Amino acid sequence: MRLFFITGLVAAVCAVQGAADPLPSWNDGAAKSAIISFVDEVTDPAGDSYVTPADRIAVFDNDGTLWAEQPVYFQLLYAMDKVKDADPADLTTDTLKAAAAGDIDAVLASGKEGLLEIVDFSHSGMSVEAFQRDVAAWVNTQTHPTTGLTYAGMTYQPMLELLSYLRDEGFSTYIVSGGGIDFIRAVAEDAYGITPPEVIGSQGKLTYEVGADGPVVLKEGGIVFVDDGPGKPVGIMRHIGKRPIFAGGNSDGDFQMLEWTTAGEGPRFGMLVHHTDGDRAFAYDREGHIGVLNDGLDEAGERGWVLVDMKDDWARIWSGD
Repeated sequence: MRLFFITGLVAAVCAVQGAADPLPSWNDGAAKSAIISFVDEVTDPAGDSYVTPADRIAVFDNDGTLWAEQPVYFQLLYAMDKVKDADPADLTTDTLKAAAAGDIDAVLASGKEGLLEIVDFSHSGMSVEAFQRDVAAWVNTQTHPTTGLTYAGMTYQPMLELLSYLRDEGFSTYIVSGGGIDFIRAVAEDAYGITPPEVIGSQGKLTYEVGADGPVVLKEGGIVFVDDGPGKPVGIMRHIGKRPIFAGGNSDGDFQMLEWTTAGEGPRFGMLVHHTDGDRAFAYDREGHIGVLNDGLDEAGERGWVLVDMKDDWARIWSGD
């Protein structure tokens, strides 16, 4: 009996110790401490910084913040795969031919018009539901060209823990991304525990039709709203209707979202994921074509934003490892 009691006591102590750390994949340091201190402050009913659950809104960029974005955004890699499967006779432009050949450099050289052409070609003419089923299957079965992980396995484990921690503490968590809203909604609930209504993203044209298979909402291509840069605060206000108190991003496309969030009254938190780990992931910031971070690096200190150093602050990177 005594042995059983001691064994049970040890197990209970270990369980409590494990539960005591809400961010086990984060190394102890300034970033982790700042996050936990902020959450403690806004959830303490006896404290001066208490925020009611209705106002505990946290918003996060997706590409480069919640999952990887190199060598290009995953949505573009998906679109290029769809172009590869198309009838060669339909590939009437150099941009589409480059996409079918998997020539990322040529695709990027085509600029925004070329990227939109690829997305329109690959995304249009199907129902939103069919598109999302296809995206979900692709994310869970296709593998990244350098890591060998599925795209679903390339979510950042420390950020998954942060999302869960915030929700456990009464926060509502939202994705606010420059990526396509239908693409992200296809994966967000399984990947992050974020439901479709909690996803804000760039929007293409949709139409309602009644055909042989009944009524459907079809994707038509084109862009009606770009949820990036200054568009992010606009998207948040349109969808949520109030200013968040916590915002996380990784690039200058997230600057205005953090600026607007942290300019509000009361306790505020802004954080930027800084891609410093070229061994376990990808290292980049000021230069390149994806996830460029200049203004955020220059102004994070004076604005009180937390720079999360992936190499130093994260004990683990990928959820799929």
